[in-house]
Amino acid sequence: MTGDPHNWLEEIDSDRALTWVRDRNAETLTSFAAGQDSARRRADLLDVLDADDRIPWPRLYEGHLYNLWRDGAHPRGLWRRTTLESYRTAEPAWDVLLDLDRLAADEDENWVWQSARVLRPGCRRALLSLSRGGADAAVVREYDLVERAFVTDGFVLPEAKSIVSWRDPDTVYVATDTGPGSMTTSGYPRTVRLWRRGTPLAGAPEVFAGDPGDVLVCAWRDHTPGHERDFVLRRTDIHNGRLYVLSDDGTTRHVDVPDDAWLEVHGAWLLIRPRTPWTVGDATWPAGSLLAAPFAGVLAGRPEVTALVVPDGRTFLHGMARTRDNVLLTLMTDVRTRLEAHTATEAGWRAEPVATEGVNHVEVFATDPDVDNGYLLVTTGFTQPTTLWHGVVGAGPAERLKQEPAFFDASGMTVAQHFATSADGTRVPYFVVDSGPGPAPTLLTAYGGFEISLTPHYSGVTGRGWLADGGRYVVANIRGGGEYGPAWHQAALKANRPRAFEDFAAVARDLVARDLATPATLGIEGGSNGGLLTSVMLTRHPDLFGAVVIQVPLTDMRRYHLLLAGASWMAEYGDPDDPADWAYLREYSPYHQVRSGVDYPPVLVTTSTRDDRVHPAHARKLVARLREVGADVTYYENIEGGHGGAADNSQHAFLNALVFAFLWRRLTA
Repeated sequence: MTGDPHNWLEEIDSDRALTWVRDRNAETLTSFAAGQDSARRRADLLDVLDADDRIPWPRLYEGHLYNLWRDGAHPRGLWRRTTLESYRTAEPAWDVLLDLDRLAADEDENWVWQSARVLRPGCRRALLSLSRGGADAAVVREYDLVERAFVTDGFVLPEAKSIVSWRDPDTVYVATDTGPGSMTTSGYPRTVRLWRRGTPLAGAPEVFAGDPGDVLVCAWRDHTPGHERDFVLRRTDIHNGRLYVLSDDGTTRHVDVPDDAWLEVHGAWLLIRPRTPWTVGDATWPAGSLLAAPFAGVLAGRPEVTALVVPDGRTFLHGMARTRDNVLLTLMTDVRTRLEAHTATEAGWRAEPVATEGVNHVEVFATDPDVDNGYLLVTTGFTQPTTLWHGVVGAGPAERLKQEPAFFDASGMTVAQHFATSADGTRVPYFVVDSGPGPAPTLLTAYGGFEISLTPHYSGVTGRGWLADGGRYVVANIRGGGEYGPAWHQAALKANRPRAFEDFAAVARDLVARDLATPATLGIEGGSNGGLLTSVMLTRHPDLFGAVVIQVPLTDMRRYHLLLAGASWMAEYGDPDDPADWAYLREYSPYHQVRSGVDYPPVLVTTSTRDDRVHPAHARKLVARLREVGADVTYYENIEGGHGGAADNSQHAFLNALVFAFLWRRLTA
């Protein structure tokens, strides 16, 4: 597209662009967000999101459970903590550490909670990351958990995409924007400094620097007793990186394993999951294996590898968590999971199953590896309210701590797994949740990228806003995800990305063939990379769908690498400046594939002005192009919310209600 007439929409906060956004928002509010039905739908969903009896999801630090709680009275949230003994009760005694709503009012800032890095041992101090409006960029401030106050003259960083971690009570590793040359082309830190309390950041010594074309670098200290070490990670692209041990004298030592391997240090052991086959000695381990090797041997160039998981074509490692003495592994077979505990003994590694009730999905939620062998795990399913359990490895069955309320009546609903056949013959699994036979308004979703798996989970929002009203819900596990290990992801990398699109289209056709939907009753929804997916479906297969929802999407694959964090995804999609890569990117780039004279189904596109990961211009420009060709397109841009699209529960309720209202109207017309 020569001389792109819509590039002015890349000016995020320009008066011209924001006027265009406000005009589109006004049209949408008039069409879909007015009236009693819309108000009722928003209220129903907000009731789910603000429910007092939902699970307060915790993080574990030295025996305490920390939680960020949002509800109608505290839309920005209360950061608080309690003990396990108190958490077991129906009404835990929460110790409020910070009231975000009060802080925002006192400082006249639109603070949105991002994260906390708690100092161990002792948990007296924390480095809080607070975002303005939900962006990835955040302000970092040191907080005293005993005094309940920000530390006077403590560690403070201005707004940036920073990565910080404690080395000790008076020293932190800081990767942040310190001026020209300190950030990568992806917009993340390129250098790491060791910053001592009471000294200016500008004078802090630089301990490592990556290349401008890297994604990011960061550093941290492993505080495991007896195994204290400092590490630097250089992420060369989204799928490859190099780990270094950082010595006290400032020198680094490369941990010599494949760059594409996922790594985790566990005391004296290094856990390694290569994404491509790895030959060690006389053995070649397939991609997706989980291998354990004494860390000292790896550093000495003599890795002695023990296999904890070897994929068999159907079963793959889905997740891993460490306790003090164990490694908890979530294994997935045809998108169904089970849990194992692995323990290093003098005789070798011992594996044992972790007992859970009959569930659709189980995985570890949190552990406290510096303290004990306890764990929190979740069990969940599409119609099974999520339950949180606490257990200790080797101490018998886990105890149930909390369960989500049943936000919708699932009696009579069924969950079935089917397989569609893609264009190249690949079997693609998908789940169907419904309450009866025959075609019905159907919502199909998928992601298909970055080795991210979509697994069964309970959603009160989807249940109340869609299923409870008679809708059918479908989740497709297309290639590009991690449901069948690295090969499933790599099958849709770069020039092979169309395999993910073909998989999704195959599922859509299979739903029609099974008499579960018709094109007129089939709607699709996807966000981020999933928004790219549904945008491609719109332009490639407009005849397959009755409505399309596109959220915080990529759509301009010619310029995505020039917009915000886009350069970090070139290992996933390709480099548009390389003619060979652009040759296949342009064949599916949604913005460039919109054509006049095509009967496109109705489209809803949403994004956020404060999304500093995927530029809002992707959504804006696609909408502008669709309007040019006379398509039925609806647009809403939330002024805050970041890549998640919303900054609080009320905004989440509004956006979900908008999506459901759009789909119900378009699929039942």
